[in-house]
Amino acid sequence: MKTFFKQITFVALAFTIIVSLGSCEATRNANNKQKGAVIGATGGAILGAIIGNNVGKGGNGELGAVIGGVVGGGAGVLIGSKMDKQAQKIEQEIPGAQVERVDDGIVVTFDENSGVYFDTAKYNINSASQATLDKLANVLKEYPDTDVLVVGHTDSVGADEMNMTLSKNRAQSVTNYFVQNKGLSSGRFTTNWYGETAPVADNSTAEGRAKNRRVNLAIVPNEKMKNEAKQQAGE
Repeated sequence: MKTFFKQITFVALAFTIIVSLGSCEATRNANNKQKGAVIGATGGAILGAIIGNNVGKGGNGELGAVIGGVVGGGAGVLIGSKMDKQAQKIEQEIPGAQVERVDDGIVVTFDENSGVYFDTAKYNINSASQATLDKLANVLKEYPDTDVLVVGHTDSVGADEMNMTLSKNRAQSVTNYFVQNKGLSSGRFTTNWYGETAPVADNSTAEGRAKNRRVNLAIVPNEKMKNEAKQQAGE
């Protein structure tokens, strides 16, 4: 009987979360696509959102090991609530960014139209990009129990090797800005890069190339958040 009432409690909690945060676009993505924390799954969906159309090609390091699996049950509901609130905060602070709730995580995409962009063949963080990253850094400080994966991409213009290096340098520049300029812990960040191997748009058009020149950030719950959620849920 005690277990039954516990289940009812978490079902009610899940319903409350969905209703109260339903106005958030990122939350709607989670509810409609994955039902994220409630169902539980592997980290495959968030990997696809970060990498694009060519999962498994290029890159440096095992992203699955960084992201891990989705937490299900009552703990997953609690984690999902926290991640929904963080996604909503990012949307409020950075309206130009593309924010998606995927599995237990948040995927933030910056391209040339959404706040963080680079001059041709350059990887330094310019003043306009700094303003956007400053806002995101403040959100990350407000929610310290998360880890961040930074992934760089380019379009198909230029040599493969050059683009791989460029995507690496751009992703590393974003990570370095958070750590060296904003004082965030380096232990929260993992940096990866894919060059031109993971397009999300058609490289034969100028509009498509602009979308492919991007940096993704995946924000995921760290072990502290997961363990605390499991304790609170009695799991």
